[in-house]
Amino acid sequence: MAQQWELQRSVGQCAATGRALGEGEEFYTVLFEEGETFRRLDYSTEAWQGPPEGSFCHFKTRMPVKEKAKRLLVDDELLINFFLRLANEQEPARVRFRFVLALILMRKRLLKYQGSEKTPDGDEVWTMTLSRDQSPHRVANPRLTDDQIEEVSRELTAILHGDYREFVDDLDQDLEDEQDADRPEGSGA
Repeated sequence: MAQQWELQRSVGQCAATGRALGEGEEFYTVLFEEGETFRRLDYSTEAWQGPPEGSFCHFKTRMPVKEKAKRLLVDDELLINFFLRLANEQEPARVRFRFVLALILMRKRLLKYQGSEKTPDGDEVWTMTLSRDQSPHRVANPRLTDDQIEEVSRELTAILHGDYREFVDDLDQDLEDEQDADRPEGSGA
């Protein structure tokens, strides 16, 4: 049966010179057996003179490069715009989407929760204030199921990574349809 040992992570510093090891820099690691554990020392390639006396093993490795956080392609204004454009939506998927947008905007401190109330139908509605202009907004709490959370998460992931054109086009078409339905028959425009 194979044994497993825990190795401490690199402290990011050369044991001989004290110099910090940079991202992506190659260096040598030496392990010394100490009872049931190992003590680790790292050496820059310039300071490396071979394995020290009494070492258990050594190997050449590289300092990890910190991944830069993925920059979301959607700015706060676009999120607020989606939130505002969905204000009068009754379609359940869009009500759910608006609720999750409200949660995101709350986390970003762009929307502030003021309270909640029950409608005569027993639904919960949150009263919220948009931070930039202090405008009041009502947001239905759709009491999301796990499947609905997954669906909204997929939509949000697509939007937050730049694939929001189709969503905006659908909203624009719905707005045009509503405006057409509100126009009296026979009127131009």
